[in-house]
Amino acid sequence: MTRLLTIERVCLAGHVLSMIFGLAGLLWVLPHPEVLAALPEQSLTLFQLSLSGGGVVYMVLAAITVSLFAYRTLGAYRWLSFMIPAVFLSLGSELLGTSTGFPFGHYHYLSGLGYKIAGLVPFTIPLSWFYLGFSTYVLAGAALTRLSYRWGQGKEGIPPLLRVLGTIVLGMMLLTAWDLVLDPAMSQAPFKFWEFQEAGAFFGMPYRNLSGWMATGAVYMTAASLFWKQEPIFLSRQQLLLPLILYTVNFGFGAMITIVQLDQIFLFPVCLGVVLGLIPALGLWWLTGTPEDPVQPLSPAELKSPAAVS
Repeated sequence: MTRLLTIERVCLAGHVLSMIFGLAGLLWVLPHPEVLAALPEQSLTLFQLSLSGGGVVYMVLAAITVSLFAYRTLGAYRWLSFMIPAVFLSLGSELLGTSTGFPFGHYHYLSGLGYKIAGLVPFTIPLSWFYLGFSTYVLAGAALTRLSYRWGQGKEGIPPLLRVLGTIVLGMMLLTAWDLVLDPAMSQAPFKFWEFQEAGAFFGMPYRNLSGWMATGAVYMTAASLFWKQEPIFLSRQQLLLPLILYTVNFGFGAMITIVQLDQIFLFPVCLGVVLGLIPALGLWWLTGTPEDPVQPLSPAELKSPAAVS
């Protein structure tokens, strides 16, 4: 496990550094042609390679990071039973969307995100649905688990089905809040990764793009929850620092591009994303508590005792 943790941390560091490097390129180098003109030939070639493949690198590293984290903290079954539905159901939704316009509206992907499956959807896109969806799901699930067992004084104080539904709703909300800053940055900034083929009423995005995000997230999170069989998620604040960092960094990446490169009116979706996503994510993380203050379920013997029943 020590070796896995080391690889996990290296991949996380690589993910964060590649996003910082990407921001520097998109926000500073590209808008200033004189910087590009002054670069040596080898540096210019490296920069061009980073533009064409940088998005692939940071998403692949994030998917590896979350896979290792999920395996290490929750086990192989929970990792795979979340990843497989997330990847294949989101891919199906994206293929349907790029082919028919449902459920996101009419759009198509440009270059920069890797090989396109069926010539339509970059292979990295389902990976991003997985690693961000897993991060938001466990943040929500761990917080609700902790609250439930605290209220129940060692027993589950919230009905399991209600806890799972709450986890899906909160996870879906955080995931969609990320799209509020991601879509403008990726589809309307000077350097685009995808574009809509219809004028959207919500800051250039069709409203059904947001409903499509919510529906896709809800579908694959629900599928995963069926495999997890309403089992609680016991993860501490310290353990959940990695999902929080991933969510915050990815949110910040889209927000920075949107704020710097787009009109001031786009501050509204950024602020809305902060209110619906970033602040709740921080709150959920804080609620999960520390390893020094665990909230664990009572044992079967304790549950049968008179004190537990009273």
